[in-house]
Amino acid sequence: MIVLDKTCISDDIADQFFVCDLDKCKGACCVEGDLGAPLEEEELAILEQIYEDVKPYLSAKGRKAIEEQGVYIKDFEGDYSTPTINHKECAFAIYDKKGILKCGIEQAYLDGKISYKKPISCHLYPIRITKYEDYHAINYHRWDICNAACKHGRKLGVPLYKFLKEPLIRQYGESWYNELVRLIENKE
Repeated sequence: MIVLDKTCISDDIADQFFVCDLDKCKGACCVEGDLGAPLEEEELAILEQIYEDVKPYLSAKGRKAIEEQGVYIKDFEGDYSTPTINHKECAFAIYDKKGILKCGIEQAYLDGKISYKKPISCHLYPIRITKYEDYHAINYHRWDICNAACKHGRKLGVPLYKFLKEPLIRQYGESWYNELVRLIENKE
């Protein structure tokens, strides 16, 4: 385990190799599971603000799910997530021409329509953060749908912390990330 500021980082973040292989998994993380993407409370207002700009990117079923459920839902534990289409894919997910699920929010971002890339939980995946009163626990979420990504990352020699550099910086800042890299590289 690596301790940095108020974060406890699993060794898997340094040791596990990972690079998404969308041609193999088809974006399964956008459809598998019991809920939509976990959301931070500060993201709720952002989703409300950007929805009209994102709406044209979404499928008719996604728009209908959002009209019925809202841009976010509160689950039985009091946590927030994106709505889903019939308890399956995220309502913000869109299929490309190859049948790969991608994020409509991210597509609007890439097209310059909004300045918000996508929910941080999606951006950081397969890292999951558990927030405690005094610290954050940063863990690798093992899921068989990502086996191809692990294999691809191993083949390319890309550890998880390097693959997720951008979202880790987005979440904790550049100096935190640089210190994480230093700690990992000095540990080896």
